Amino acid sequence: MRFDVITLFPQLVEQVTASGVVGRAADQGLIELHCWNPRDYTRDRHRRVDDRPYGGGPGMVMMAEPLAGAIAAVRRQSAARLIYLSPQGERIDQPLLAAELERGGVTFLCGRYEGIDERLLQAEVEAEWSLGDYVISGGELAAMVCIDAMTRLVPGALGHADSAQQDSFSDGLLDCPQYTRPEDYRGRRVPRVLLDGNHREIDAWRERQALGRSWLRRPDLLAERQLDQRQQQLLQEFIAEYEDTRQRRAAAAESEQEDST
Repeated sequence: MRFDVITLFPQLVEQVTASGVVGRAADQGLIELHCWNPRDYTRDRHRRVDDRPYGGGPGMVMMAEPLAGAIAAVRRQSAARLIYLSPQGERIDQPLLAAELERGGVTFLCGRYEGIDERLLQAEVEAEWSLGDYVISGGELAAMVCIDAMTRLVPGALGHADSAQQDSFSDGLLDCPQYTRPEDYRGRRVPRVLLDGNHREIDAWRERQALGRSWLRRPDLLAERQLDQRQQQLLQEFIAEYEDTRQRRAAAAESEQEDST
């Protein structure tokens, strides 16, 4: 998988390959990262890449010509789509990243200041992506997030072949709870089902928890999903258990309050 990033801060973006999953994937040759600085494609001695906006207003706007030069240089080496990272783009999610991964490469364009000359975007950009409804200083952090998330989906990048498939959102749901040693941590015990070795029951428990956690924390995920009969049953079991636990805790708290008075 090849990643190209057009950025004024290549040293920042390159840090994504310095450690962890992305670093190992780069060392193993599973991914390539190439950064391109628009300043290298300027024609003045000051290497200027921005100017004041027409019509007035605060801040500066990135100029079209240096960016066009960087884009042309990338396209001489890669036929990947050019994606502009901005708050106005399509919201990034796991299916979007997985679909782009299938193309074998991607070029990210990182804006700075008040943005990029609209004419450059209209002429060159093939898609706009956004991390969410908020503003950060530039597209570099968004590019690094995308590179990390997409690298996890590259075959061989993770230590276990099933790790990416079990991540949150890979199946459109949040991940189930995870536990490790010790079995008892400050009075909180690992669920018995995970210790008994019955993998059929473990799989059912994990699916029940994923459905239930999504119901509690991200109901929008379930609203967009058609559950089959088995999943509906698992979700109802989770809800019944959750409501029972909530009522018992409320009763215990009320009893404790009465005893204290």
